[in-house]
Amino acid sequence: MPRWKALPEELDPQIREFTGQLRRLVDRSGLSIAALADRTGYSKTSWERYLNGRLLAPRGAIVALAEATGTNQAHLNTMWELAERAWSRAEMRHDMTMEAIRITQARAALDEAGGPRGHGRSRPSGAVGTAGGALPGQGRPPSVPAQRGSLPRVPQQPQAGPDSAPGHGLPPAVAFVAGIGGPQPPARPAGGSRRTAVIAVVVVGVLLVVTGVVLLIGSGGGSKGAEGPTTPSPPSPTPRSSAPPLPAGVECSGSTCAGQDPEEMGCGGKHVRTLSTTTVGKSVIEVRYSEPCAAAWARITAAVPGDTVEITAGGAGQNSTVDATTAAYTPMVAVKRIADVEACATLASGTKGCTVEAAG
Repeated sequence: MPRWKALPEELDPQIREFTGQLRRLVDRSGLSIAALADRTGYSKTSWERYLNGRLLAPRGAIVALAEATGTNQAHLNTMWELAERAWSRAEMRHDMTMEAIRITQARAALDEAGGPRGHGRSRPSGAVGTAGGALPGQGRPPSVPAQRGSLPRVPQQPQAGPDSAPGHGLPPAVAFVAGIGGPQPPARPAGGSRRTAVIAVVVVGVLLVVTGVVLLIGSGGGSKGAEGPTTPSPPSPTPRSSAPPLPAGVECSGSTCAGQDPEEMGCGGKHVRTLSTTTVGKSVIEVRYSEPCAAAWARITAAVPGDTVEITAGGAGQNSTVDATTAAYTPMVAVKRIADVEACATLASGTKGCTVEAAG
């Protein structure tokens, strides 16, 4: 009789009850874990995980257990459905807990990174752009460099001399638009001169932008054919993935399933079907295929230690060797065309054989 390990304390009560029921069925049947694996086609390692509460048994394993122990499948399926819902709720709570932990860590990191770092964190009220509105003593001395993100400081122009007049050195058109060409008005306070210079810079920027737009429009729509101006074609829509979401419990699909255990990835149970079967010697070889996972694997039963089974699809392959039990299955291979899938076995006696082409 197997001596079971204590179930994890954090296990949901519904899952605990279901796992205990599975243990009682195995105890009453008198089967060892190795014999159970032999009769159900699920590995010894998988059953150890199912019966110790580390992994929820898939529906296929429950059906196989009911057949091996003579248990009513309907009653056992009902208990499995309740346990499966509890398992999904437990996974959701775990995901929410991990998300809360990540958010807390991110906030702590941001708070730590956002501490005092000297000057330059925010623009003082006397920075450029608030000239004339700063209180006395709050302006930044000219020797302090401009802060990051603030407007560049414009040097104050002296009021005397022909070379220091506002607009000196600017193109005539720009000086005219900015209102700083021609005869100059009487000298004004330093704040007004700074505002005038800033306005001139802004106007120059606006003129450059407008000129660029005009040039772009002129180069794109200057030619007309017999049917009128060319209408620009609308942008192509961004392609979106049409792949459907994976069912609950399925952990991979396609290439991400390659080399993975089908039971651990949730590809077995209700998601699997047998594509083809053949007999090699006394052993039975099956091609098992999961549509949600877009992957296949090979299973051998009624085998002896030393027998090997291999699955191939589109040039990729996986294999497994029978150990102390009489059954084994390979890791998965990604499947693009079902017709490419083939399972072969090489028995310890030297006999070889493969399945026929899988049906779609």
